[in-house]
Amino acid sequence: MGRMTATPATNRPKRVLLAAPRGYCAGVDRAVIAVEKALEQYGAPIYVRHEIVHNKYVVQTLERKGAIFVDQATEVPPGNIVMFSAHGVAPTVHEEARVGRLATIDATCPLVTKVHKEAVRFAKDDFDILLIGHEGHEEVIGTSGEAPDHIQLVDGPEDVAKVEVRDPSRVVWLSQTTLSVDETMETVDALKEKFPQLISPPSDDICYATQNRQTAIKELAGQAELVIVVGSKNSSNSIRMVEVAKQAGVPAAYLVDFASEIDEAWLEGVTSVGLSSGASVPDVLVQEVLEWLAERGYADVEIVKTADESLTFSLPKELRNKDLRAEAAALLENE
Repeated sequence: MGRMTATPATNRPKRVLLAAPRGYCAGVDRAVIAVEKALEQYGAPIYVRHEIVHNKYVVQTLERKGAIFVDQATEVPPGNIVMFSAHGVAPTVHEEARVGRLATIDATCPLVTKVHKEAVRFAKDDFDILLIGHEGHEEVIGTSGEAPDHIQLVDGPEDVAKVEVRDPSRVVWLSQTTLSVDETMETVDALKEKFPQLISPPSDDICYATQNRQTAIKELAGQAELVIVVGSKNSSNSIRMVEVAKQAGVPAAYLVDFASEIDEAWLEGVTSVGLSSGASVPDVLVQEVLEWLAERGYADVEIVKTADESLTFSLPKELRNKDLRAEAAALLENE
């Protein structure tokens, strides 16, 4: 019987495994369209507090159209329009805008708003709320601001030891929507060990899009020698996707904003490249990476589909049947 020999990696056809779903989620799509619609309806400038979504290309594109991104609502001149980003803001920010005589558009993702409402409800019932998330992330700051006296941040399983609560029978956990599902449940398990009566939120807080993109990445990681995630360095869900790929066993995984950031050395000995993108990434950036890879012999593209996404959100109510320029002018007159 003849001896079987494995086909050397160099002789295997090169291919790209393209994740589906990838890229824009419903909340990001809504927020980006909201900025474009506001510019179309009211003209420039439209001020936006913080990046509307965490993506360099999207922010630069909207800036060219007349959006002005600021760190705080207090930086916006009175009598203007300010939009709040998809990550959500604390009630104090709404108050700053009111005091600053600004008309506002709230582009907070409805899934983040749901977590805010849960925080308010549990605080009203005098629960201690353990918010699983990353310190300093805009979404965490916004959620914490809904009930600052009741919320304490738990930044991973290693934080659990120092958590103290008033009544172990009245404790609930909530989470930042863009975390890794596995990472969150590891923290929840550690919290349940310490507080056996810990209550879970009425519905899963991890965003459906975050879950779907992580599931797809795990699938890619099992078939590819290299995974490339298109996304910005300040995008929590994009960073998590790279981490999930590595945890799933892929030899190498990288985060890039643009095709030009890919190092050709990464492709050495690689026949299968897994490609996906974070929830705030427009598909034009993925197409550029596909073109870059095709030029280097990776022209065969295979779709790896793990879920269907059909969810859409209506635009912020402030963009429907309202004249925000007139409202902003009236606020200025009522000084």
